[in-house]
Amino acid sequence: MNKTRKNTNNKWVVLILGALTNTIVAAVQSISLSVLLPEISSEMNLSLVQSGLIWGIGSLPIIFSSFFAGILADQLGPKRTILIGCLSAGLLGASRGLANNFATLMITIFLFGLFLPLITISNVKNTKIWFDEKHIGLANGIVSLGMALGFFVGSNVSASTISPWLGGWRNVFFFYGLISFMMIIPWLISPSEPARTKDTDKSAQKFSWHQINHVIKIRELWLIGLSIMAFSAGIQGLLGYLPLYLRSIGWQEIRADNAASFFHLASMLSVIPLTYIADKLGTGKKIAIIAAGLTTLSIGSLFFVHDGGILASLILAGITRDSLMAILITFAVNTKGLGVDYSGIALGFIFFLMGIGNLVSPPLGNKLADITPSTPFLFWGALILVSLICIVLTRNNKTENTA
Repeated sequence: MNKTRKNTNNKWVVLILGALTNTIVAAVQSISLSVLLPEISSEMNLSLVQSGLIWGIGSLPIIFSSFFAGILADQLGPKRTILIGCLSAGLLGASRGLANNFATLMITIFLFGLFLPLITISNVKNTKIWFDEKHIGLANGIVSLGMALGFFVGSNVSASTISPWLGGWRNVFFFYGLISFMMIIPWLISPSEPARTKDTDKSAQKFSWHQINHVIKIRELWLIGLSIMAFSAGIQGLLGYLPLYLRSIGWQEIRADNAASFFHLASMLSVIPLTYIADKLGTGKKIAIIAAGLTTLSIGSLFFVHDGGILASLILAGITRDSLMAILITFAVNTKGLGVDYSGIALGFIFFLMGIGNLVSPPLGNKLADITPSTPFLFWGALILVSLICIVLTRNNKTENTA
């Protein structure tokens, strides 16, 4: 009984610590770039397309490192992988403040992005290790809540509060890097993962290329991966372009920079209720379809709306952001043929696809601003529509029911 209670306590410690790590190391450090871009662009004389490339380049290393991060999480375990991630992302996140031109900024952002999958993939793998299928959706919702909280805080204070307080965007990156590095301390004293179950796949305990081959042959995983790729690409493009767009149509700097915070606040408040309902009622696929549909309409409507309508559309799109990601990732780790041992590689595959979408979407969308400033929103809304189609095409099997 005492051992059971200890394991129960440990899983919540690991889950909350994972959510906080997502908040500080991954989300705040990443999203701060989008609201600091106007300040950076002004200092470095960057064009709109260059700004799009800077925002998108952080997704390129995810393409290269996601499989490696998944393999590392499977082989070393999530805890040790997260320790490596906090050390590397903290130092390299701070190094962005040393950039003195477009090229060096691109390089430091690229290097920083290499190590973020170590954290995000390991935190999802921890939910698979510590929680049963009846609660894994909610657990992923809490992990996603950490991301939503970080996105909200980072977008709300990085440019308007932290940058003036510390004396510029460079010191913001130094500050966030230091805090991220210090996340090593609680992870060093955190509980170790429980012993593996007896039905562990022995062939998966030692890495081989057969494991990747096994994972990429699963049809459902492709559909879920493409859905996450399209959805994440649409959101990535939106968030990078939004402050620049709002300033271009006459919004005051602080108001333009803080607009995205309404998006993240809506996401933060809705992620737990929606993932809880998906777990409790087993309606994950239905909620995912409704969420993707609402996001498609909300982002697409930014082509038409003005002033208060922009904030309304952002809030509606934000309601579904992190909850849909949590549900889709739960679909992925619960896909038939994976289990605990292949979950890291499967997540690496998903993040590999997501990195491709996030890399291509911002510069492509920003280029469409040559037509009209609001045209990029139609492109990003269309990407979310592709995500919706992929969700509809998933079969009525284990991936549908998160309970």
